[in-house]
Amino acid sequence: MKKISTIRQYSLGTVAFLMLGLTACAKPPQAANSEGIKLQGNIVLTGSSTVAPLAIEMGKRFEEQHPQVRVDVQTGGSSRGLADTRNGSADIGMVSRSLKPEEGDLTAHAIARDGIAIILHSENPVAELSPEQVVDIYQGQLTQWSDVAGGPTSPITVVNKAEGRSTLDVFLKHFDLKNSEIQAQVIIGDNEQGIKTVTGNPNAIGYVSIGAAEHSIGRGEPLKMLPLDGVSPSTTTLQDGTFPLARTLNLVTQGASEPTAQAFLQFAQSPQVQDLIEQQNFVPIESAPLAPSTP
Repeated sequence: MKKISTIRQYSLGTVAFLMLGLTACAKPPQAANSEGIKLQGNIVLTGSSTVAPLAIEMGKRFEEQHPQVRVDVQTGGSSRGLADTRNGSADIGMVSRSLKPEEGDLTAHAIARDGIAIILHSENPVAELSPEQVVDIYQGQLTQWSDVAGGPTSPITVVNKAEGRSTLDVFLKHFDLKNSEIQAQVIIGDNEQGIKTVTGNPNAIGYVSIGAAEHSIGRGEPLKMLPLDGVSPSTTTLQDGTFPLARTLNLVTQGASEPTAQAFLQFAQSPQVQDLIEQQNFVPIESAPLAPSTP
């Protein structure tokens, strides 16, 4: 009897061990959306370098809530985001401006507000430029900083955005310029490249996202933003609507989205990401999640 008891105890222990192993190997349950649909797979976002840092942080938080989902964020400019969304190589495009009338086949989902600031090296003594002076500088009619009140005796290095960048489109529209009119010495892509160019050249002038510029200044980099129409660029003046060169940051889709991508869009417009928007020095869009809008 003692021997049988020992064997029985061994058998029960073995079963318990095997059950524990099977439990440990089992995959965690998949998180579901509000309709109870299991969320899994990859979501690909491409486009605006202004939106990308925010989308990356949103993606990380979304992945924490949905472990079976991976959010892949790629830059390349708003034009890439639009093209990739249309041809299906991206689930969601990132566009740092409102959609144009001819882009009515796409749907915009607003996630934040941003602005565009004229930037100089912090050592440049120029404190402000009029809109007319900005136009003259970019058209090559003003070529020396000494032509501007308080400017040093040195040539102006004009930094412009590359084609396909929404920041360029918004800048041109605001100042009623054509890209063919601009006389630039340097052509840059994303905001970080523009900031590095200006912080590395005391004679340079450029324009970038206010959020990106505030991040740079916060890191102690030698950069400053110029007022426009007497209003200083900041998240505060964007919030109260007084800064004139503002824009909406959008995620764009074409047609009906897959459940996982749709869940991410809803998440990106929810109060769950307001702190991430503020950390990127953007302005949250107040109110409940916005309904998708078309031009």
